[in-house]
Amino acid sequence: MNNTFKVLGIATSLVVAATSCSSSGADSQTSTSAADTIKLAPVETKDPNTTYKPAFEGQTRIAGVKTTTPFEGKVLSEGLERPWGITSLPDGRLLITEKGGTMRIATTDGTLSDAITGLPKVNDAGQGGLLGVTIDPDFANNRMIYWTFSEAVNGGNLTAVAKGKLAADEKTIENAQVIYQATPAFPSNLHYGGRILFDKTGNIIFSTGERSDLESRPQAQFLNSSLGKVIRITTDGKAAEGNPFADQADAKPELYSYGHRNVQGLAFNPVTGDLWETEFGPLGGDEVNIIKPGINYGWPTITYGREYSGAAIGDSIQQKEGLQQPVYYYDPVISPSGITFYTGDQIPEWKNNLFISSLSGMHIARLVIEDDKIVGEERLLADQGQRFRDITQGKDGALYAVTDQGRLYRIGKQQ
Repeated sequence: MNNTFKVLGIATSLVVAATSCSSSGADSQTSTSAADTIKLAPVETKDPNTTYKPAFEGQTRIAGVKTTTPFEGKVLSEGLERPWGITSLPDGRLLITEKGGTMRIATTDGTLSDAITGLPKVNDAGQGGLLGVTIDPDFANNRMIYWTFSEAVNGGNLTAVAKGKLAADEKTIENAQVIYQATPAFPSNLHYGGRILFDKTGNIIFSTGERSDLESRPQAQFLNSSLGKVIRITTDGKAAEGNPFADQADAKPELYSYGHRNVQGLAFNPVTGDLWETEFGPLGGDEVNIIKPGINYGWPTITYGREYSGAAIGDSIQQKEGLQQPVYYYDPVISPSGITFYTGDQIPEWKNNLFISSLSGMHIARLVIEDDKIVGEERLLADQGQRFRDITQGKDGALYAVTDQGRLYRIGKQQ
């Protein structure tokens, strides 16, 4: 297998109208401004699963764009065991979770550490297991790691948050403890959510799913339930100060937003500071959202998808007063998992673009954003046949992605 592929700039893409660009990608500094760019046909060519109409122009199937800067994708390793989450360490190495309950550290040349053990037991049946991971903002001094996982408890399974210290020898997690459990537990192995990160206040934000079943689905709308939510807690697992429902008697004070189906992507926009999110739709209706505190994102009351059987969901409505519209949606779905914004300098035209790991779509989606709207979309690594699970930016300014099949990729400037 050829583990490296190179992508060169193409003259018909992202071209300033008054300028011609060579196929060698020499015009690599070309602006990605929508006003200056020649748009291509939308990258999605398959028929939608529904006849639903978007709420506004550009909410789905936006015009295509194409990277002009030469870049290289490289398979660094194929030795991971069902990787799920990836984040960068201060020294530039990569910390990766494996669904079965262990972590690995990878160098940027693809060398993998032995499995890091000492974590609480996970239930890795179905969509469960060891899920998202992030490090303490002061990791360089305290070596603290935080992660989400599916935990078996009385009454079923739930999404839990835990923390622990990476041992000096990097072989174990010391003093691991569960700090939060997303209740109620439910006997399902689906829709755990599980992405986790720190906000600028030093508090933890993480996501949960509504556990998929028709019985549990309505809990995405319940403020006394942790299911189908974005949640904000302290490093001790308590509700963070300033949460929107802190003073509401019938609501969990840790809730940040609600009405979600299954959120597996969270990232902060480097320009606005806003929290962006991706969540899985059913048959159609994957969503990209800007998360604001206290807002109801509508599931299952409104959706751009249908049941897998093809049946309508609820009253089959896509818009309702008081329920937030997605910034962007997909039909058919791409199954969006982990996301990251690009802030590096290796590929200048990617600056501040959103990159989405796609499972069923088997690519990495690049979304160009202007004024909180999606103005262009590109599909990267679509020829690799991989289910992309998570993506992060490395300290070197390249992107690093993991796939369900066990690969670690580097995507960046040609080396």
